[in-house]
Amino acid sequence: MNILKKEKLKQMEEFKMTKPKIGLLYGDAAGVGPEVVAKALNNQKIVDIATWILIGDERIFNRGEKLVDIKINYKKVNDIDEVDPAAGSIWLIDTENTDPKENVIGELSGASGKAAGDNLVYALELAKDKKLDGISYGPMNKSALFDGGFKFKDDISLVADVFGLEDGFMEVNVMDDIWFTRVTSHIPLKEVTDHITKENILSSVEFANEIVEKAGIKPKIAVAGLNPHAGDNGLLGSEEDEIITPALEEAKENGIDVHGPFSADTIFLRLKKEGYNCLLGMYHDQAQIGMKTMGFNKGVTISGGLPIVITTCAHGTAFDIAGKGIVDPSAFEEALALGVKLINNGYN
Repeated sequence: MNILKKEKLKQMEEFKMTKPKIGLLYGDAAGVGPEVVAKALNNQKIVDIATWILIGDERIFNRGEKLVDIKINYKKVNDIDEVDPAAGSIWLIDTENTDPKENVIGELSGASGKAAGDNLVYALELAKDKKLDGISYGPMNKSALFDGGFKFKDDISLVADVFGLEDGFMEVNVMDDIWFTRVTSHIPLKEVTDHITKENILSSVEFANEIVEKAGIKPKIAVAGLNPHAGDNGLLGSEEDEIITPALEEAKENGIDVHGPFSADTIFLRLKKEGYNCLLGMYHDQAQIGMKTMGFNKGVTISGGLPIVITTCAHGTAFDIAGKGIVDPSAFEEALALGVKLINNGYN
């Protein structure tokens, strides 16, 4: 064997040893999560980019395999310290917390939500101990989590609680290299205006700028207005003139490339046409509806502002098609690939 070939093999072995360790969870067992995990791990391109540690009840993973007629080649261990990246790319830690005989596919239940939350907390504790480089999980159901004892408005709040964070975090979505975030998220629409303050706008712009920079991208941010036609010079609301614009002016003075506020009904037309790579909305659906319309099977959700990379697909548990084996794994595969990319870029 010549020297160059030996060096190439050595580099390949070193890559195997340094691939990120990512905890891979199916989310809510009653949803499509187990199926998208099986389909994603049937993609060799996904398998090769990380050391994947499946965390959850083995019987649920196996049920997911059967539903999509796929067999995953994994190695089962009792503890993460037994994982040897040089000996394989897929490992499994069995939490033994969900009996398939009692878990009804397509049915919302507190028991399923509790197991999903417990699996996530288990993975987060491993991450806090520096035994995982990142976490990716299948769709969670917020109502099931809540009924299962995790009294949070969403899963990112659960994650933040484990890390002892009270603010500075926000759900971020990525679609076609455009990043989406918002000033307010999972709150009733009637409460949104209470949170539209100059301080909140400015901190949200700074958050968006930092998140995109951490991904190795130079941010160019478009900001949506709150009111129809961005207030129409005060005829339809004063928040744009009195709150949003002053906040954006201050952000510009601080060196941030931010523009707006733009009317929400045309802002998506501006994104690629005018070269924006980040959209900041005022409330949840203002950003989400357009983003998901761009390509529901490609959207990724990132838990931004946390000390570890956490990704999932932007779609939900899809109880209506769960168990049929027809779910499209594209968004979940995008989430796994982006998570690895962010870790390799030193996102945290």
